[in-house]
Amino acid sequence: MKIIIAGAGEVGFHLAKLLSYESQEITLIDPNKKSLAHADNQLDIRVVKGDATSIAILKEARIDSCDLFIAVTSSETTNITICVLAKQLGAKRTIARISNTEFIRYKDEVGFTKFGIDELISPEALAASEIELSLKQSSFNETYEFEQGALSMAGLTLSRSATFVGKTVKEAAEVFPEIHFVPIAIQRFGTQYTTIPRGDTVFKRGDNVVFITSEGGAEELCKLSGKVNREIKDVMILGGGQIGFKTARDLSAKGFNVKLLEGNRDRAFDIADVLTKVLVINSDGRNADLLDEENIADMDAFIAVGPNSETNIMSCLVAKSKGVKKTIALVENMDYFDLSHSIGIDTLINKKLLAANNIFRYIRRGEVVAMTKLSNLNAELLEFEVKSSSAVCNKAIKSIDFPRSAIIGGVVRNGVGMIALGSFKIQAGDRVVVCCLLKSIKSVEKLFI
Repeated sequence: MKIIIAGAGEVGFHLAKLLSYESQEITLIDPNKKSLAHADNQLDIRVVKGDATSIAILKEARIDSCDLFIAVTSSETTNITICVLAKQLGAKRTIARISNTEFIRYKDEVGFTKFGIDELISPEALAASEIELSLKQSSFNETYEFEQGALSMAGLTLSRSATFVGKTVKEAAEVFPEIHFVPIAIQRFGTQYTTIPRGDTVFKRGDNVVFITSEGGAEELCKLSGKVNREIKDVMILGGGQIGFKTARDLSAKGFNVKLLEGNRDRAFDIADVLTKVLVINSDGRNADLLDEENIADMDAFIAVGPNSETNIMSCLVAKSKGVKKTIALVENMDYFDLSHSIGIDTLINKKLLAANNIFRYIRRGEVVAMTKLSNLNAELLEFEVKSSSAVCNKAIKSIDFPRSAIIGGVVRNGVGMIALGSFKIQAGDRVVVCCLLKSIKSVEKLFI
């Protein structure tokens, strides 16, 4: 697939990096010579220096043979303009990064596809939604929903109190008469290896385990793992940037009690004028005494989404030391994921990874309708829509020649999520959630073409 990316900033570079690993033909356009030189030295891609709003530059990038055009510059108006030009010049599909979430809310009413823009993405809005979902499932360190929650992904680290430590997957499933969850990936404590569990796989203390759950499965998992899914009402947010603002706005609208810390005085007053239900405090949040004054110990959750990853991590550690049960940190450096989990931060958010997940489904073969890469695990979760021509259609799961390094986590049929076992027969129109290691993705995709 030939992919052109306009914008060599953080999101553009990260996308180019991930997509180049997929052996895609990538061209990166940016007017900044230094940014392009860094990408050219680090990645096996083609770079073009220039303004992507220039028709001559787009033609130099061979826009007429482009399968996917992604505009992720820092300016949403530029991204929209570039996508319109790219479509007119022959790009098959276009994606524009935007910051104004109204565009997404009213995209059908406005009809962006008529202008030549196939998809709009907002990394900031994706991060705010991810935070809200993490608060909803407070006992898990990683969450994702398929088909409005018909099936959910839940990740947790097994502690000593987990009742199924030392048991096999089959033995753990027998605790409940009806199965509402299934493990789909395990990373052993102290290793970097991801395995796809089978019935005889033994759960061990310290395992980082990812489950797929249907309705009621999250509650069962909490009971088995010794965790409590606490209701969260009182939330403190560090950082009044786009993510912090959107998170505070959305949470306060849903009845949460929100305190927001913002170091810039003018920005703090601007937020206070708009978000009248949010208590805005002019502070950078690194002052432990101030956090005590604002009763941080009484907070159910602390969310650090400031511009500095290190500050976000340290602030979450301070919150943990004060007894806050749920901490969420925005981190830009992917290398921090290992460190942060090991020192006790519950959930990590990376907007570059969220944007990549949102875009990746467009380069996957088969009828991929949703996907997410598991944080710090060498695996992906893919949701396929089964066609009548698919190799899996009208077959029982146990009769499908499925790779050992992949597993079907669940099926959504007519809006209802089900944990599908070996005798389950897949039908046309089903939405099938599959977890697979990176080496088996192509084999799995062929089954759903």
